[in-house]
Amino acid sequence: MNNRRANRGGFPARTFTAAVLLFILASGTAAAEALSLPEAVQKALENNHELKAYRNAHAAKEADIGLARSLLLPRISLEERYLRTVNPTYAFMTRLNQERIGTADFAPDALNRPEAVNDYQTSLTVEQPLYVRKFNIGLEMSKTESLASEKALQRKREEIAFRVVQSYLTAETAGEYLRVAQGALEDAREHRRLALARYEAGLGLYSDILRAGTAETEAEQNLVSARKRLAVAKLALGLMVGSGEAVELSGTKPSLPIRDIEDLRSRSQARRDIMALELRKENAENQVRLADAGYFPYLGMGGAYQMNDRNAPLGREGDNWQFMAFLKWELFDGTKRKYERIKAGHQVSELGEQLEGMKKQVSFQVEEAWLTIEEARKNLELAQESLRTAEEGRRLVRARYEGSLSPIVDMLDAQLSRDHAAANLVARENEYQMAIAYLCYASGTIMADLQMEEPKGETR
Repeated sequence: MNNRRANRGGFPARTFTAAVLLFILASGTAAAEALSLPEAVQKALENNHELKAYRNAHAAKEADIGLARSLLLPRISLEERYLRTVNPTYAFMTRLNQERIGTADFAPDALNRPEAVNDYQTSLTVEQPLYVRKFNIGLEMSKTESLASEKALQRKREEIAFRVVQSYLTAETAGEYLRVAQGALEDAREHRRLALARYEAGLGLYSDILRAGTAETEAEQNLVSARKRLAVAKLALGLMVGSGEAVELSGTKPSLPIRDIEDLRSRSQARRDIMALELRKENAENQVRLADAGYFPYLGMGGAYQMNDRNAPLGREGDNWQFMAFLKWELFDGTKRKYERIKAGHQVSELGEQLEGMKKQVSFQVEEAWLTIEEARKNLELAQESLRTAEEGRRLVRARYEGSLSPIVDMLDAQLSRDHAAANLVARENEYQMAIAYLCYASGTIMADLQMEEPKGETR
């Protein structure tokens, strides 16, 4: 009888340890922010660090447009220069620029051995390109690259949105696993209570209590692991949205539409990464034009205004101006332009092959995702049926055990089978939702499906 009383209290050390772990895990997410799926996606689009880095990279590409345009604008410079010299040529030229040449300056001794001369020279210079084919093509290429970068950024936004959906579904699934584990622990405790009651009534074996206790311990361990997985999933979601803290889930379970397959095939060929590669192929073709532009002349004009003074900067003892027009034509550059053009031609072919390969790869991804959805839907239906049969089997075996027609091992096996079926159903539901999300991402419709932009086309 003492042994029976000792077992009524369960396993106090084990239970206390599990309770402490559960309290720590629960308290770690007590103050977590609660977000719905659209809110989590929106927050990630604003705060995700990887996306912020892409935005900065795109901004740098946009700045390249300004750099390319600056080559077509006038260049204006102001220069102040000081000179002190006894060089005969420079001394005479300096005095001439200062407009103080006199008859005495032409004496042989003054010309051959001049005294030291000071000169402060102020120059304002302007140069304006008129026709530089390379500069115009370079500006066009920088605009095209900026547009390609924008498409790549939009695709990165879609990727981040997809990864947020994945993290959200993982956290949702972890929550479902936790509910299954809690239910399994309640059932295990009930089985142990039933075994103890039968033993005290003289209808059961003490070994049944021990086996039920082992099953209860395993259920407690599974519950601790389920709580840990949920806490980690919430932290991972927080990392995706840029907060670095756990995120609680709010709202209904996320649901994404399944569009018509023909619509998805069509949309996938206009995906943002395909568009970005098409633009970069266009820029490779522009690179050929840029190489050809080396055969054209450089035409420009310019002018300068100059002041000279022997006493102070910005002084004006003498001043002068000049205007110029110039044409530069590089007739031979050692075959550099020839090989630049050959190289650019190969780059065009390279990007053309990459583009064709990407289009085929995207088509494959859409078809694979569609087949995966069909597989996941069928597996989900089978998992639902499996859970129904497992629950009915557990009910029948428990009734037989209570009627002393089956050993406790059969009841525990039936319970274990039901727990596995419940966990399998959660996994299959997650696989189905993940498959839908991947189909949306592969076809490039995920932002519209999340209602983060205006939807296009019909869904079914």
